[in-house]
Amino acid sequence: MAQLKAISPTSSINLASCGPKRNTLSNPDNFICSRKFSSLQELSGKSSSLHGHAIVSNNGPISLTHKNRVPSCFSSTRSFPCKLTGIRAVLSSDTGAEASKATKGGGLRGKLNKVVLAYSGGLDTSVIVPWLRENYGCEVVCFTADVGQGIKELDGLEEKAKASGACQLVVKDLKEEFVRDYIFPCLRAGAVYERKYLLGTSMARPVIAKAMVDVAREVGADAVSHGCTGKGNDQVRFELTFFALNPELNVVAPWREWDITGREDAIEYAKKHNVPVPVTKKSIYSRDRNLWHLSHEGDILEDPANEPKKDMYMMSVDPEDAPNQPEYVEIGIDSGIPVSLDGNTLSPASLLAELNEIGGRHGIGRIDLVENRLVGMKSRGVYETPGGTILFNAVRELETLTLDRETIQVKDSLALKYAELVYAGRWFDPLRESMDAFMEKITETTTGSVTLKLYKGSVSVTGRTSPYSLYREDISSFESGDIYDQADAAGFIRLYGLPMRVRAMLKKGI
Repeated sequence: MAQLKAISPTSSINLASCGPKRNTLSNPDNFICSRKFSSLQELSGKSSSLHGHAIVSNNGPISLTHKNRVPSCFSSTRSFPCKLTGIRAVLSSDTGAEASKATKGGGLRGKLNKVVLAYSGGLDTSVIVPWLRENYGCEVVCFTADVGQGIKELDGLEEKAKASGACQLVVKDLKEEFVRDYIFPCLRAGAVYERKYLLGTSMARPVIAKAMVDVAREVGADAVSHGCTGKGNDQVRFELTFFALNPELNVVAPWREWDITGREDAIEYAKKHNVPVPVTKKSIYSRDRNLWHLSHEGDILEDPANEPKKDMYMMSVDPEDAPNQPEYVEIGIDSGIPVSLDGNTLSPASLLAELNEIGGRHGIGRIDLVENRLVGMKSRGVYETPGGTILFNAVRELETLTLDRETIQVKDSLALKYAELVYAGRWFDPLRESMDAFMEKITETTTGSVTLKLYKGSVSVTGRTSPYSLYREDISSFESGDIYDQADAAGFIRLYGLPMRVRAMLKKGI
């Protein structure tokens, strides 16, 4: 694919008569232009008359896509559409000739056509871009998923990708899909890994990897790449998703191939290849943030005997510094899925974001965990999951009303395996999907509301109600009733205890 020229405000753009491209089956609001405009400002002025269409650059004619419509390559049958307009091309200028030269022949390790790279804009992924071009003679399409990591992490990505030599940047808003299709099913299942971990990173990787597969198909890429190290779980999570959704894609994992061993090596490589080194202050912790949680690893946390520093936390205040007055929240739940806060129906992502704010100011959702990684080693991590902790408690408490004893026991036993599958990156495994169908069926009547009290790091239930409640006050009351005759208990106890009685009789020779 030829390198795209950078569009500047004074560039001359070859465009001819603008009009709708009538491929209404794929995207009825696309426009193709081929008339020559003298500047980008003139083009922008013309686009405003086309009902607010925004520019989407590619290496064919420039198409204009409606600013409120997701392009066809990102179309979805889900109920919550993405907010971003989709693809934004990062266009090489100074590095264009070098990129064109790098992609003409094979690289040092072979030849690939085009690679979609999971891109954050940090040092590691900025270095991966020229490394891929040098070693595989390929074009690199950078992909960034917005899963709620914060706007600061998305700032300046176009410039960074361009400076690294990428031919295109794709940014996609996945927040609603992430919460609705990944977080909430885990919440409904009651999935917790090793007694504490609410699977924040584990759930985010498959939604990102799935989007990468979609983008690879749309841009005609024959490979995908990630910046995960060879010692962690994330490499497995990404690659199992790639295998499940498109086994024909090549997978490139630079950290398992290159000679770069640390930050200083990466900086040296970046300078050698004229890649600007990010000037952000290097955090002493390795962090992963999304709408569900924030994880912290590294530095003093590598010794399990060390207490985390107070200033390490970012999503929650210290419980000691939380307000002296408790706050009450009411969570509305429909078939095991949270739908409202204090009577107000919210979208999945909006509901979680609001609870993160509320829970964070009360110091809710901090855990310190030594976990068993999938690759065999133990690691220590500290997690902040304020909104998720509130929702987990709400769903679990409502189930005490709507599920019987046997159902709860089976559900809890399956939840352990469900969590293990998600942690191990097997989201698209038929076993997890089958278990999810069970969880959906068994929680059909888990509908109602739960009131929780938040106070200095603790979450306690104060009330629960459901139209499908199995709790009957007329039966549970200590007062006599018509349904439960206490005299019946004597016969039940004799039969229920018969095996124990027979064993005792055997020991005594009776």
